[in-house]
Amino acid sequence: MKELNDLLARLEKLHPKYIDLSLKRIKILLEKLGNPHLNLPPCIHIAGTNGKGSTLSFIKHILMESNYKVHAYTSPHLTKINERFFISNKIISNKKLFKYLKYIEKINNKKSITFYEITTATAFYLFSKYKADFLLLETGLGGRLDATNIITNSLISIITPISLDHKEYLGRSIKKITNEKLGIIKKSSVIISSKQTYRIAKQINNYAKKNKHRTIMYGKNWILKKTNNNLINFQNNKKLIKFSKPSLEGDHQIYNASTALATIYYLQEVGYNFKKNDINKAIVETQWPGRLENIKKNNPSIYIDGAHNIDGANALKNFIIQSNKKTWIVLGILKTKEVYLYLKALKKSIIGVIAIDIPNEKNSLSPEEIKKCCEKINIFCKTEKNVKNAIKKIVKNYNPQQIIITGSLYLIGKTRKKLLINY
Repeated sequence: MKELNDLLARLEKLHPKYIDLSLKRIKILLEKLGNPHLNLPPCIHIAGTNGKGSTLSFIKHILMESNYKVHAYTSPHLTKINERFFISNKIISNKKLFKYLKYIEKINNKKSITFYEITTATAFYLFSKYKADFLLLETGLGGRLDATNIITNSLISIITPISLDHKEYLGRSIKKITNEKLGIIKKSSVIISSKQTYRIAKQINNYAKKNKHRTIMYGKNWILKKTNNNLINFQNNKKLIKFSKPSLEGDHQIYNASTALATIYYLQEVGYNFKKNDINKAIVETQWPGRLENIKKNNPSIYIDGAHNIDGANALKNFIIQSNKKTWIVLGILKTKEVYLYLKALKKSIIGVIAIDIPNEKNSLSPEEIKKCCEKINIFCKTEKNVKNAIKKIVKNYNPQQIIITGSLYLIGKTRKKLLINY
């Protein structure tokens, strides 16, 4: 839809910096809109470094399978911006999105505001206009100064695994980054924390104790026991419950599903109704594109995965080791990422790397720069122009069993459609 694309292009020019963390601009715009963020369904707010989107998707599918109406706001999108706006169990249509964005653009009246802030304001306006039982909010970056954090109340604050990422915006230490994530927690919130390192778990517990929040922590209130066949052994307050494994690949998705289960059990505790069969069905049917998504089954198998930081690389490494296949990586990554540490995490699990540019992305690390990083740590690396050429080179010359395209959600978003058509 040309009109929508033209409008989006205008909105991107309203603020010179793509990322500029602040709540001031969105607060002014929301006041002009009548403060729609104060008129929302019960909110589940999610912050963390990895697993936010997958955890949200598990919760969303369980709620919908249990006959609840759900709003959800996520970012970034993979293929089209509509994916960010989930209104009453449906992704928004082009027509409706254009109508509301145009109205918000008019109310903003060319004032300086980031693209993310104005789309978030649009989301809140939409959420206030349509009925739902729950609102699921994923932070974009950090937490404390993320535009979604303009809300004043939330039912649950979920903290997914935290690691070092976006240090230029959130701070150079894990303690500072954790504090930024904890900034989403409201006085009304129960804290649900995924599996964390000991240091981060202690920081979350100390924060909760100081501010008198109830916490539901992995390792304390629930754990995963050894899994058998296609089951998750989920131990909730000493009660062992068996659930089906997710269809989403990777052990990290089992942990993300367990965070969703802990959330659902809390909701059940405070009066919402869920049936085990509905929960099981939702876990199995949950999809989250671009996260270890299998686009070709064999000869070789091909996956796309948006892993873009050290924890993501470690999760990818574990998947490759468990698959026990000769694996090549096609890598396109942003300059802001710690590519050396990323590659070091993957080194022992892969045969080699084909380095590429992320299409039409000025902050993409060049293939030659990626190759230099590979050479420093003795990873075999060649360069190519694009994903298609990279796959052809690997298949023709190296007899792979498995190829994984990774390094950036921007890369996955810009190449996924073509890959799905080709394979």
